[in-house]
Amino acid sequence: MKTIICSTCGCSLVRLGVSKNKASTTIYNGNELYFCCDGCTDLFKENPEKYIEETKDLIVCPTCLAEKPRAFATMQNINEQDIYFCHCPHCMNLYKKDPEFYIDRLKGNTPSPGILGHDGCCIAPD
Repeated sequence: MKTIICSTCGCSLVRLGVSKNKASTTIYNGNELYFCCDGCTDLFKENPEKYIEETKDLIVCPTCLAEKPRAFATMQNINEQDIYFCHCPHCMNLYKKDPEFYIDRLKGNTPSPGILGHDGCCIAPD
């Protein structure tokens, strides 16, 4: 499942409430990468290989939006798609009640107020 994760600190931008159009970005090896703030973008540029290695195996639970290393997540194959969850059985049960909502939110297509109730903790409001 693709979702935006800060390529430096590993935070879910959806959990923080940072939309793609508000995220800080940079191009690395031909790929656009997203960051929760300009500070994370600057840190990434100092040592990109370090941060790519640290964040490469992170997943985000579609229900609670917790970030976890893939090795510490629970995978369920739902409708021929591998979905990774935190270990909480409540998250899996809640997901099954409205999978379209959770997938759409994880992709960043459904607005999320984030943990602070605005468009992110690190991005200045308009």
